[in-house]
Amino acid sequence: MRLEWSRQARADVRQLRAYISQDSPFYARQFIERLFKRIDNIPEFPQIGRSVPEAEREDIREIIYRGYRTAPDHLLIVTVLHGSRDLVGQEKKPWEEG
Repeated sequence: MRLEWSRQARADVRQLRAYISQDSPFYARQFIERLFKRIDNIPEFPQIGRSVPEAEREDIREIIYRGYRTAPDHLLIVTVLHGSRDLVGQEKKPWEEG
């Protein structure tokens, strides 16, 4: 199986890299590389991680790396966001279509 990234997830990673790069381009690159390495095994183990509490669905899972929540859906990374962000209060959830 192939792991895909949604447009939102790719934008999340670009924004995260840019934010960390303000202090250190080296650590930004290292952080993103380690984040990718952490999720590399999702195609082999699609049930890895925990269910996203706000989704109230077993098929929506997330992997947490250094406080950032990576949420794949059917081997599609739908978002990358800091664990302190409030998904309950968001009108449109990352895993919802349209």
